[in-house]
Amino acid sequence: MEIQQQTLKHSVKFSGIGLHSGKKITGILHPAPEDSGILFQIKNRDSNSTAIPARFRNIGGLSYNTGLQSNGVSVLTVEHLLSALNGLQIDNAIVELNNGEVPVMDGSAAPFVYLLSEAGIVQQKLPRRVMRLVSNLRVERDGAWIEAEPSDSDRLEIEYSIDFNHPVIGKMQCSYVNDPVVYCRAIAPARTFGFLKEVEYLRSKGLIKGASLKNAVVLDDQRIISGSLRFPDEFVRHKILDFWGDIVLLGRPLIAKIKAHRAGHKLHAMLVEQLLKTPGILEPALEKTPHRIFNLVPKLSCSS
Repeated sequence: MEIQQQTLKHSVKFSGIGLHSGKKITGILHPAPEDSGILFQIKNRDSNSTAIPARFRNIGGLSYNTGLQSNGVSVLTVEHLLSALNGLQIDNAIVELNNGEVPVMDGSAAPFVYLLSEAGIVQQKLPRRVMRLVSNLRVERDGAWIEAEPSDSDRLEIEYSIDFNHPVIGKMQCSYVNDPVVYCRAIAPARTFGFLKEVEYLRSKGLIKGASLKNAVVLDDQRIISGSLRFPDEFVRHKILDFWGDIVLLGRPLIAKIKAHRAGHKLHAMLVEQLLKTPGILEPALEKTPHRIFNLVPKLSCSS
């Protein structure tokens, strides 16, 4: 049985502050036709807009966020919204913005999941095309690595581990198998995190102008100073959240088994690049596994 592509039922508005720009941002999520993918549209004061497809060829920056650019126009911090769209298996959507950054909201993907559920999800006429990994691949950088191998299932699976020299974080590991309900409950609420000692440096680089204790988990040298965690292992869950957004830049849903250690946006992008440029490593196929929005069986296991 062929599985259809999905888009939004209705448009929905949102607003917030840009994590890096510090600007107030308003936007609208719109439905899009089949095979459109995810498009970012930045509207200027003259109501003209530039469309930026969420594809690897448009990567514009990977400094503490994933940015896209096209024809001299850029958009920052797309990963959390892309993660929510991917987590809910939405193939086609238009993201209209009045400024070149997606708002940080509370630092997680949960507000975007809420917005998408408000808009509703509908199936479209054309089948959902996926890319199936058929041979092994490894990318590595500065002691961090990602390994990809063919999956025995029809889903994207990931095992992610982190290792921070910090008394609150230390070593953590989490495994997740693509499932929209589990994504909404266990991955989407995990917030981005940062360290107080890095604030001055990052702001000197023009970053995190909109960061606060309300939109990130913030740590000093010994403890969390921004309040309690949503999960004991929220840090590694957020890494999975980021990966789920960055892998959208492949252009089609990926069927593979992934292991990542101490990775981040740059290594996620390296994986996508190698998948796209390695001949014969991906096999196009039609998705056969039904959409799992009503599957309530948990597929998450984590440890710290």
